[in-house]
Formats: sequence, structure tokens, C-alpha cells
Amino acid sequence: MRSLRHLVIASALLSISGTAFAQDEGGGEDAPKVIYKERTEVDFEGVEVAGELVKPQGALLLDRKRASFNPLIKLRADFNSEMSQSVDEVK
Repeated sequence: MRSLRHLVIASALLSISGTAFAQDEGGGEDAPKVIYKERTEVDFEGVEVAGELVKPQGALLLDRKRASFNPLIKLRADFNSEMSQSVDEVK
């Protein structure tokens, strides 16, 4: 029983000591302010750029068909049998 208590206390201390808190590093007025340019331009005048145009294959798009599911609701055209049964019940 005593060793179980020591085990519980040790695991509690280890779990508490494992937590860390984030702290702000000098977020006051003396922190440098970052300013980004409003527009960035890349000049490719002196560089030769080569590449290929990659498109998806048409077969992947055309062979795809819509999924078909078994209908859970059966639409009925008439209720003649139920109507005749209800008339018999009323008589």
C-alpha cells in the first residue's frame, strides 16, 4: 500500500513538472517593428526559365461515372388494393 502511494505521488510530480508555459520575450516598446514591402517584383530578364505544362489526363475525367445507390423509398403508382380493403372494412 505504501509503495502504491509513493508511485502515485511520483507520477503526479512528474506530470506537473513536465508542463511549460510560453513567455513573451520583450514585447514592449523596444521590440523591433517588422515592415514588409507593399509589392514584390521578381525580374527574370537575365535568366532562362524552362518548364513543361502538366495537365491531368482526359481519361481520368471522362471515365468517372456517377455512383448508383439502391433506392430506399419505393414510389407507388396506385393504392387500389388498400382502397378496396378499406371499403370492405367500412361495410
